[in-house]
Amino acid sequence: MLKITALATDTTRALQAGGPDANGQTPERSLSDGGGNPCRHCLRYIPKGAEMLILAHRPFPAPQPYAELGPIFLCAEGCPRHDGEEMPEVLQGSPDYLIKGYSADDRIVYGTGMVVEREHMMAQAKEIFTDPRVAYIHIRSARNNCYQARIDRG
Repeated sequence: MLKITALATDTTRALQAGGPDANGQTPERSLSDGGGNPCRHCLRYIPKGAEMLILAHRPFPAPQPYAELGPIFLCAEGCPRHDGEEMPEVLQGSPDYLIKGYSADDRIVYGTGMVVEREHMMAQAKEIFTDPRVAYIHIRSARNNCYQARIDRG
């Protein structure tokens, strides 16, 4: 069993309260255009006209050469964290995603990264997890490399 893991609630609430992002900056506030603003906490699209945060995020515990940093969106107000095995809304909007496995020390496991069609993503993730070196998998935009969520063993 595999699980889609959203951004942690404590991290999200700190950012929603104005805490610094991965660049040490206060998250920017903007209004969602309703189309392409996926919240990395609830894993839903932020509704048109709703306030949102734009910030730099590094989905790793510490800076290191493999710890990619990039822009993400969050709902500006508290939202429930996605939890469960079902495919969240924000992962249903693209035809494909970049996935890649990481080791327990947060390094890319070479040979695991690939762009996969959405409908084959979880099956491919199961295959990646057959490598005992893989601790978790990132899901990223196939076009912009933006971090979406991660896949963990359930």
